[in-house]
Amino acid sequence: MGIVNKVMEIMMRSRMKVIEESIKHPFLTQQQVLFNNLKKAKHTIYGKEFGFEDIKTIDQFQSQVPMVSYEEFEPYIELARRGEKDVSWNGKIKWFAKSSGTTNAKSKFIPISTESLEDCHYAAGKTMFALYLNANPETEIFTHKNLRIGGSSELYQKYETRFGDLSAILIDNLPFYAELKNIPNKEISLMSDWNVKMDAIIRASKNEDVGSLTGVPSWMLVVLQKMLKETNNTYLDDLWPNIEVFFHGGISFKPYADNYELITKKSLNYFEVYNASEGFFGIQDQLHSKDLLLLLNNGIFYEFIPMEEFHNDNPRVLTIDQVEVGKNYAMIITTNGGLWRYIIGDTVRFTSTTPHRIVITGRTKHYINAFGEELMIENAEEGLKQACMKTNAIISEFSAGPIFMTGNEKGAHEWIIEFDKNPDDFDLFVETLDKTLQSINSDYEAKRFNNMTLNLPVVHRAARGLFLEWMKSRGKLGGQNKVPRLSNTREFIDPLLLLNAQMNIK
Repeated sequence: MGIVNKVMEIMMRSRMKVIEESIKHPFLTQQQVLFNNLKKAKHTIYGKEFGFEDIKTIDQFQSQVPMVSYEEFEPYIELARRGEKDVSWNGKIKWFAKSSGTTNAKSKFIPISTESLEDCHYAAGKTMFALYLNANPETEIFTHKNLRIGGSSELYQKYETRFGDLSAILIDNLPFYAELKNIPNKEISLMSDWNVKMDAIIRASKNEDVGSLTGVPSWMLVVLQKMLKETNNTYLDDLWPNIEVFFHGGISFKPYADNYELITKKSLNYFEVYNASEGFFGIQDQLHSKDLLLLLNNGIFYEFIPMEEFHNDNPRVLTIDQVEVGKNYAMIITTNGGLWRYIIGDTVRFTSTTPHRIVITGRTKHYINAFGEELMIENAEEGLKQACMKTNAIISEFSAGPIFMTGNEKGAHEWIIEFDKNPDDFDLFVETLDKTLQSINSDYEAKRFNNMTLNLPVVHRAARGLFLEWMKSRGKLGGQNKVPRLSNTREFIDPLLLLNAQMNIK
């Protein structure tokens, strides 16, 4: 196995002991995480406002500290971004991860404290390798290089604090010894121009001995396809004989599975992770199951709201010892980055409680996130509003879903829109919709840059009465039934397009 693998195995086995302890005592682990966080932040502005110093129980924490959305918490984040110390976490927050847009802003800025950097994100990276080694004891990935691909990596200085893509923050702060096994180097990884960076990544990695890949499936696929083309290879195995595993996260891997099968001869291991700007939450711990082990000792305290109660005025809010297998929950997080009872917007379902394993089931709002663009309903409505204003159109109904990548073809969003009044200029309508979405959603903008991942939206005009007929066919007329506006799959757009074709033939 080699000396490097032997050393890494010793380190990872030690890490597994910590993981196993949290699995044996989930509630006690979570309780300790919460009170460590409360102790750290009790003298902050937020801590004083909500009496952290007096909180002695989880029930007291839940009654004293409100659940908040990003919009509700944003004033505290803005204060910290402007350099104020001790806002919602002890000390001054230097880093803010720039994430996708919200109702009121193009981007979110998530605080990254030293503790969240070290004890959440980096600790989870070590846990990822420990879990993989535990699931695959014969691995030799530690003797080969890891190719990492992040998203937009430009870092910006403002208010004596810095903000940028989470991957840039993590790479920029990695210790030197962690860089030894990663390619490309920090300089290339932090390039802001994606076209220049992609070419540099290919030059830096095509002749290396790559054993593992780390990144978002859509971005990684773009790079790998171009690399194979430029090196005149059909399969990754021909380029990198020792390639073994792809650690992936950020978006669903399912739409890309066939694409990766096309570029590999041998069967790779695909190991999923659940990480976000707000924290690193879960990691696959079994080779042949995509369920994710929820990380309970990572500086994050979790609460869960049953989805059937999410929109209630006083929903039940459960802790880790109260969740049930098979139920869908909205996830609430308290982090060592200074987020308190933060509604992250993700929904999960527990597949096991011994240990606590989850699958990600979606979002608390309609969205499309097939390529990491996280297009929310608020974005869609604003884009359509601007397109209608520009072309004198009136919309009665609409729905949209993804066109997934196939082969070398890029993805796109596909819309079907029923107009009460058709646009004066249909091409201008589509162009305005696309440009507005780019202006209000930075992640969508990044995917559309030079058609790198997403092509121009495909927009269809619906036959008059299409949505009424479709809802009727589904037994969804009247009452509180609503047309699903956005979907992360094609479960709605495909039957709508089929019915539309049939109605246009008549």
